[in-house]
Amino acid sequence: MNKVYSVFNAAYWKAAAAELRKLNRLTLAAIIVSLSVVIGYFSIPVAQNLHISFAFLVVAFGATVYGPLLGVLTGAILDIAGYITHPFGAFFPGYTLSSMLGCFIYGLFLYRKRLTVLRIFTAKLVVNLGVNVGLGCLWSQMLIGKGYWFFFVNSLIKNLVMLPIETIMLTVLLQLLLPILTRAHLIPIQNGRHISLI
Repeated sequence: MNKVYSVFNAAYWKAAAAELRKLNRLTLAAIIVSLSVVIGYFSIPVAQNLHISFAFLVVAFGATVYGPLLGVLTGAILDIAGYITHPFGAFFPGYTLSSMLGCFIYGLFLYRKRLTVLRIFTAKLVVNLGVNVGLGCLWSQMLIGKGYWFFFVNSLIKNLVMLPIETIMLTVLLQLLLPILTRAHLIPIQNGRHISLI
């Protein structure tokens, strides 16, 4: 049975490192990459270098199961595979870093944790504002040449508007999968197998 660990506990990182040696977790990571690439084809353009995608659902789900360390590796492969299958402009390693950080953050907040709406919301908040807005606007500035604030306003509005929607979607997905995940001992048993508010 999976235990709940704090990120400040060495056992947490030992468990996360062990995921890198499990064939079923590596297989899941490969499936996550494939699904994310396919879902990425159906992104919705919003503004210049800005779009809405729901690939975060499978990415966050994967990180919940296999944690932040395998998440980092998955994030790198995901970005590279996405570029190879659907190239758009020149390859830029900044987006690879963003993909790795996003997966790491989801794993950090959700792996071996008691899942709550507040925890899911916080994970999405950090990814949306820190990675999507903070780093995303920097990468857009470097690639396109316009000022940082040109991209910042549109990206901030889009990510703030999507934040509650994405939180609800991820909460519903994890809630639906809880019985399967807990029976398979892929995540710790939740309180009544329901995602609580806090």
